[in-house]
Amino acid sequence: MTIDTHQQGSRDIVTRVKALLSSPKTEWPVIAEEPANVADLYKNYIVILAAIPAIASFIKMSIIGTSVPFVGTFRVGIASGLTTAIVTYVLSLVAIYIIALIIDALAPTFGGVKNQIQALKAAAYSYTAYWVASVFQIVPVLGILILLAGGLYSLYLLYLGLPYTMKAPTDRALPYTAVVVVCAIVISLVLGMVIGTAMGVPQVAGGFSGVGGSSTSSSDVTFDPSSPLGALQQYASKLEDASKNLEQAQSSGDADAQAKAFGNMLGAVLGGATSTGSLAPDQLRGLVPERLGGLQRSNISVERNAALGIQVSQAEATYEGSGRSLDLEITDMGGSAGLMALAGWANFEQDRQTDTGYERTYRANNRIIHEVWDRSSMHGEYSVITSGRFMVTVEGDVPNMDALKAAASGIDLAALDRLGAAQANAR
Repeated sequence: MTIDTHQQGSRDIVTRVKALLSSPKTEWPVIAEEPANVADLYKNYIVILAAIPAIASFIKMSIIGTSVPFVGTFRVGIASGLTTAIVTYVLSLVAIYIIALIIDALAPTFGGVKNQIQALKAAAYSYTAYWVASVFQIVPVLGILILLAGGLYSLYLLYLGLPYTMKAPTDRALPYTAVVVVCAIVISLVLGMVIGTAMGVPQVAGGFSGVGGSSTSSSDVTFDPSSPLGALQQYASKLEDASKNLEQAQSSGDADAQAKAFGNMLGAVLGGATSTGSLAPDQLRGLVPERLGGLQRSNISVERNAALGIQVSQAEATYEGSGRSLDLEITDMGGSAGLMALAGWANFEQDRQTDTGYERTYRANNRIIHEVWDRSSMHGEYSVITSGRFMVTVEGDVPNMDALKAAASGIDLAALDRLGAAQANAR
């Protein structure tokens, strides 16, 4: 990791997180005295850490799934999982700015001094504990408790930070915190309802585009591009560029330019630093074998869907014979590969045993592998994510997991990797 010391006195993100979590009483005075602006606070801190809940949510909902007693493991479809993660992420970026406005507006009421930059510091840095704890939501039961603890600690951070950032008297920091929290809950609920029922994602993106404003300055902290934080920083940079273009298009009044700019913005949210088109249906069809696990293919469907230039391709096939059947699904995230790649960078592993089977998530040969086996029903599922964009799933009733893995070996994963690499090199 390399650090650019453009802003004197600023800390790198890892040091800042550690200091806030371990010694907040000594860190808040440092934060309050640091020079900062809206663009840098978002680019160097908020955009990076706010991605953690969205990534963890996507992993939990669409890759690992949720175990329901007497029902099995429930997973949200990839498309729905992506949509939820994207809306969660972008909404959190908007919400932080709104909470900062609330903190700033309430400052005189509680004996403080209005300052929008200091208010944004208070909002962003107090959220640190919740953002970090949110990674544990992928852990059953215990994760909820850790997430709750993180949320409570974030309230404590806000309470400690208001006297330094907003110059509020210490004896009025507690009611100040309480009012901010109540207002924030109300605003978040209203935003969620409006976005979900009336405005849709475009309005969320539009709200984000105004956050950066016309503030100047460049990134002050850089990370190894191959590291998780480096990947997130590249993702944030793409978002920042796209949001600036959207802001300019909105100012121009040109409807066509606005539509194109929004498409680019959505592409940046979905694809991050790795956005590209998905495979054409005929290419994907060629990767679906005639036979799988000794069974003959009985039907196949292949399609590519696109909206605002974002492409996702999917092939589904069923194999039947001797009273058995297997289902195969190959999904190419294409234009949404960035979020899938972020899930991979999270490097999550799981090993859960039950009375009737197990569920595992692990990495092997630079691929994410997920296995689910229930011996009571003799049903299994084997999924592989490769090249950060392709997800291959084989599911069915088999004698054991080894049989399912043997069937999955009939899919040419190396060919998928080559196609993905060829498209990336052609960009």
